[in-house]
Amino acid sequence: MQGVDEFSRWATEFEAKKVARAATGDPEWSRGADLDPAVARSVQRFQVGESGDGANLIAKAEAAGDPLYSAAVRLFVAEEINHARMLELLLNAGAWQTIRAHWSDTVFVRLRRALGLRLELMVLMVAEVVALRYYRALRDGTDDALTTQVAGLILNDEMRHVPLHCHRLRVAFAKTSPAARLVPVLLWWIVLIGATVVVAADHGPALRRLGVSRTGFVLDVIALFKVIVPTAVVPGALPITESGSVPLRAALGLLKH
Repeated sequence: MQGVDEFSRWATEFEAKKVARAATGDPEWSRGADLDPAVARSVQRFQVGESGDGANLIAKAEAAGDPLYSAAVRLFVAEEINHARMLELLLNAGAWQTIRAHWSDTVFVRLRRALGLRLELMVLMVAEVVALRYYRALRDGTDDALTTQVAGLILNDEMRHVPLHCHRLRVAFAKTSPAARLVPVLLWWIVLIGATVVVAADHGPALRRLGVSRTGFVLDVIALFKVIVPTAVVPGALPITESGSVPLRAALGLLKH
C-alpha cells in the first residue's frame, strides 16, 4: 500500500502543478531573448531531447499494472512535452529555430526503448540528473531574463521528476538482494559517467559561456548522482520527496552555477 499511496500523491502533485501552471500562464515571449550562439545551439539539442511523446514509457507503465503510477507517468510526460514547447518558444524569441534531430538523442531513445521498465527508468534517470545540472547552469549563468525564467521553470519541474522515478525504482528493487543490486548499479554508474562526459564535450562551448567548465559539469553531475542513487535502490533509505527534498536541493545549492 505504501507504494500505491506514494504514486497517488505524485499524481496529485503533478495535477496541482498543472493547474498552477495554467493559472500563472506563459513567460512573456514577446520581450525576446538574447541568446549567445553557443548557448542557442545547446538549447536546440536539449529541446530535441525533451520533445518525444513518451508513448513507449507510458505503455510500459500501463503494463506494470498500477493505474496510479500510469497516471503519474502520463503527467510527467506532459511536463516534458511542455518543456520542449517552452524551449522552442525561447529559441524563437531569440530568432533561432529548432532542429529536427540530434545523434545523441537518437542513441539515447533507442537504448531506452530496447529495455524493460526498470532499466528504462535507470537510463531516463541519467538524463534527468544531467538535466538538473544543465538547467541550473542555464538559469544562473545567463544575463538574459527570459532564458533565466524558462530554465528556472524547467528546473523546478525536474526537481519533482527525479523523486518520482526514484520511488518507482525503489519498488522495482525492493525484492532484490544487495548482491543482485550490485551489477545493475555498477552499470548505472558507468552509463551515467559516460553520458555526462559526452554531454560535457558536446555542450562545452555553451557551458563555458554559462560559467561552468566541462570537468566541473561532470563532477557536479556525479555529486548529484551520489545523493540520488541510495534513494532509488536501498530499502529503508530516506526518500527524496517534493516537500522534503532537502538532500537534492542542498546538493544543487552547492554548485557554482
